[in-house]
Amino acid sequence: MIRRDMQEVLDIESLSFEYAWSEEEFVKCLRERNCIGMVAEHDDRIAGYMIYEILNTRLHLLNLAVAPSMRRAGVGRQMIGKLISKLTHRRRRQILLEVRETNLGAQKFFRNLDFKAISLLRDFYEDTTEDAYLMQFKQQEAGGFSPVNRIARLAS
Repeated sequence: MIRRDMQEVLDIESLSFEYAWSEEEFVKCLRERNCIGMVAEHDDRIAGYMIYEILNTRLHLLNLAVAPSMRRAGVGRQMIGKLISKLTHRRRRQILLEVRETNLGAQKFFRNLDFKAISLLRDFYEDTTEDAYLMQFKQQEAGGFSPVNRIARLAS
């Protein structure tokens, strides 16, 4: 995401969310050293974008939207696939994000991509008193299984 992308990103943002980020919020976030903005393009137009934070042990998806004309065409799935590809078995093994409790479309979208709701965050948003679901995608160990502590399992 570069400066000249901002107007198209803002247009998609305002068409996608009742409580849209302002240009100042985008710029402030993108100025942070660990914050990355990425756009998906189709026919020289921005089809979608995402903003995420790189943290020590995880990635935190802050914002994701797809242009209304490009929805249900796989753009969001490809962007999340790109984010998942940045996970590693040794360091960053999970992606976290928050979804408004009223945003059923986003909840379903992320569930279909193997994200799980792991917590309810009460009164999470500054603009409303709405709750959010904390959702997580967790990278599996190589071989498709997670290690098990046999001693703890036998003790219980």
